[in-house]
Amino acid sequence: MTQKVPLGHINFTLASATEAPHNLIKAAVGLKENGMAVNFANAYTIALARADESYRQVLNMSAFVFADGRPVAWMSRLLHRAPHLHQVRGPEFFRDVFRIAESGDIRHYLLGSTPDVLEKLVSNLKRDFPHAAIVGSYSPPFRSMTQEELAAQDSAIESSGANVVWVGLGTPKQDLEVARLASSLPVVAVAIGAAFDFSAGTKREAPRWLSPLGLEWTFRLITEPRRLWKRYLFGNIGFVKACIEQKLKREVSGRA
Repeated sequence: MTQKVPLGHINFTLASATEAPHNLIKAAVGLKENGMAVNFANAYTIALARADESYRQVLNMSAFVFADGRPVAWMSRLLHRAPHLHQVRGPEFFRDVFRIAESGDIRHYLLGSTPDVLEKLVSNLKRDFPHAAIVGSYSPPFRSMTQEELAAQDSAIESSGANVVWVGLGTPKQDLEVARLASSLPVVAVAIGAAFDFSAGTKREAPRWLSPLGLEWTFRLITEPRRLWKRYLFGNIGFVKACIEQKLKREVSGRA
């Protein structure tokens, strides 16, 4: 049983960047009948969860919620004496699972993005991890799917024999989808965010030296300002508010 650390209304999984991929691989190989949901939460995710109780519940029902963002790890150290969260970067985690399990029993299915991105992604993954088992991929329509379409999608995933389904649909849509998949199929469904675009080479990843500084988000904002400015402005404000609320709640509980 993995240890959980609460931060900003979300129960995060306590795991290092090295431990996290092994946790997923072990879970996928040992999976029997019930599926499992895996999520990555950053400051924006915490802000959304603060404002939406149903979304918060979806995240807190997941088997693993990893801290995808240096500010989340820093805030954990500020609010908790111990244990402290470690940053687990989604794109790096994605590649680590492919690398570690390349010759193992993991069968990957890629769900999300556009057909062009998926084609480039599969090509790059087969180049970098030639022994990895990629058993299928699908780019769903950019609209709400009918029940018949969802059933057909799930049937294709199940028929592929996949035990890990990587979902790249953007937050919060991908988080809702992995919860649905985990309740429908015996798979580990992982909401992996921008990892598809980074590994496909269709979007630039932030320089590695920005990660220890907690400034990866500034690089993404600079490269996609029109799409992301509201996300980071209001997301960062909501993140700070959620953490302050947690701190005040702990202080009140401590005095009670």
